[in-house]
Amino acid sequence: MSGLAYDTMALTGRHMRHIARVPEKLIGVTVGPIVLVLVFGYLFGSAMQVPGVNYREYIMAGIFTQVMFSAVGTSAAGVSGDLHNGLVDRFRSLPMSRFAVLLGRTVSDLLMTSLSCVVMAVVGALIGWRAHNGVLQAAAGFALLLLLGFTMCWLGALLGLVIRSTEAVNSVAMLLMMPFIFLSNAFVPLNGLPRWLQVIAEWNPISSVVASCRHLWANQGLVTDNAFPTQHPVLVSCVTLGVALIVLVPLTARAYQRAAAR
Repeated sequence: MSGLAYDTMALTGRHMRHIARVPEKLIGVTVGPIVLVLVFGYLFGSAMQVPGVNYREYIMAGIFTQVMFSAVGTSAAGVSGDLHNGLVDRFRSLPMSRFAVLLGRTVSDLLMTSLSCVVMAVVGALIGWRAHNGVLQAAAGFALLLLLGFTMCWLGALLGLVIRSTEAVNSVAMLLMMPFIFLSNAFVPLNGLPRWLQVIAEWNPISSVVASCRHLWANQGLVTDNAFPTQHPVLVSCVTLGVALIVLVPLTARAYQRAAAR
């Protein structure tokens, strides 16, 4: 385990140093979130009304969740690039843990995505967003977002290993994001949907994460939905993401072994 930890730290540091050499990569995790907060906060906020809460506070949990979900594309493209530029072949020749290659990639991608959360929190505070339940509850909400981001990093790594084409993995990541994000409570309440569609959106894991953050930050407004995921969002989110990690990590490790053996 000490060797795994050392190799993981070394590879994470390598990925972060690469970002320092190519600072253009920071544009997507800094400028993009600022634009999202301003567009949704001011453009949509001027037209949307949510009972019991200011829309600018209501929308922040959805934007945070969308950005953490986007880690799928970042990790998928990164792993696909490592396969094509020969980096994986070089790692095979070194006395290092193969699992550390995946951990180093997912941890570094999570750190990058976390930077987006910091930027959005600052911009959100400037436009009026607040977490009203205290420091511990606020930290719990961000911890849940990090768990979502880490899970999405592993999903992205798996896609990058299976699909391998950088252009294709970006398209697949976008196709995944569209239904999960927009068929959820990220941007609008669900009570206006047809009942069959509302049930699907209620059990969408993204809806549970968004509802959990709103609950922990006291940004949820008036809750009239009696569905189990809506009434127990933190429990549903933790169980769903935990099970997803338990499934994704060994699948990704096995896919990496097959890809590295080619």
